[in-house]
Amino acid sequence: MEYRIEHDSMGSIEVPVDKYYGAQTARSLSNFKIGTEKIPMEVIRAFAYLKSACAATNLELGKLTEEKSNIISKVCNEILEGKLDEHFPLSVWQTGSGTQSNMNVNEVITNRGNEILGKKLLHPNDDVNMSQSSNDTFPAAMHIAAVLEVQDKLLPSLDKLILAFKKLEEENEGIVKSGRTHLQDATPIAFSQEISGWRASLENDYKQIESALPFIKKLALGATAVGTGLNAPKGFDTLVAKNISKLTGKDFVTDSNKFHALTSKSELAFVHGALSSLSGDLMKTANDIRWLSSGPRCGLGEIFIPENEPGSSIMPGKVNPTQCESMTMVCVQVMSNNTAVNMASSQGNFELNVFMPVLIHNFLQSVRILSEGMDSFRVHCVCGIKANKQKMHENLHNSLMLVTAISPYIGYENAAKVAKLAHEKNISLKEATLVMNLMTEEKFDEVFKPEEMI
Repeated sequence: MEYRIEHDSMGSIEVPVDKYYGAQTARSLSNFKIGTEKIPMEVIRAFAYLKSACAATNLELGKLTEEKSNIISKVCNEILEGKLDEHFPLSVWQTGSGTQSNMNVNEVITNRGNEILGKKLLHPNDDVNMSQSSNDTFPAAMHIAAVLEVQDKLLPSLDKLILAFKKLEEENEGIVKSGRTHLQDATPIAFSQEISGWRASLENDYKQIESALPFIKKLALGATAVGTGLNAPKGFDTLVAKNISKLTGKDFVTDSNKFHALTSKSELAFVHGALSSLSGDLMKTANDIRWLSSGPRCGLGEIFIPENEPGSSIMPGKVNPTQCESMTMVCVQVMSNNTAVNMASSQGNFELNVFMPVLIHNFLQSVRILSEGMDSFRVHCVCGIKANKQKMHENLHNSLMLVTAISPYIGYENAAKVAKLAHEKNISLKEATLVMNLMTEEKFDEVFKPEEMI
């Protein structure tokens, strides 16, 4: 590999000739050879929006020349198009402020911009980082990335899943089955009612996530190093938020308290809490579906789900609820990520949180796997669910809890005795009731109508 010599405030260092990054990125690569987790590209794309907006703002405020502003924006567009992905190699396990990733972006924009211009015009700190600090750019990039991914990826995936359950609900109107509480038989329920519970849970999750988003639409830019705004011109914070809004199509605003914006990450923890709540409802729903489809002969077997692939390397013909298992594993990971996000958000020491890379790594992983997990679950499972009407009918009419229908006529204690006798003698509730002389056959038939108990 061929190298060139780059320098920073600490001196000179070798950098691969085919990479646009510079000295500080190279030092980080050398000092943090930890794991395989890289700073998410969603954060790098957010930085591209941020740096382009900062350049435009500095131009408007008379701090940067039009030539420099234009070339910075041009390179940022290349980053957004994915043309420069290979030049952002840094580990999540770096400095807790994300300083090295901010400089990675500054260096790439500088070297690529100078290459396009054919001259050394840009400087990574003086021009690309003008009016900024890593301490306010990295948290701002975190918020931008989080908003874009939640609004453009997760919420649309969640909405499609909600619509799939709504369609399933409509398709199964009129089918009555046995309800279950405590994993035990309960009174009847319409299958569409059961599905409506799944749907409504996800609808509430959607609203909760959406209502949390305004908190992460506040940006720390303009705070610079400790929140005082040192070296940022007056009005920079408000104007740069407007420019980011124009570029992203999202309504970002400047945070009214920059000291809070640098040290507290409670907003991201709050939004991720809503993601964790969503994972709880998805876990419950996916588990319900795999239990209801259990069998095919020795389980509940009340629904059929798509058979997507062989389920065993030793048992021929076995098919497993793999999409349910995948969805629930995603949920476990998101719930675990919630712990990491909450712990990281608590590490604001004095004027700066220093756990930001690990926080946004976990946050964005949750958004990514939830979005893709819900898409897979919907396409390969939910849309293909079919009711096993025969099995539902058999289970319904075999349920001892149908005795609840006659409880108002013979009393709770007598009804309990009927259920116990029917269970012990393996006879029907009707037979047990008649044996105990608690009702006439005509009266029993009049009030005992399982399909009407919903």
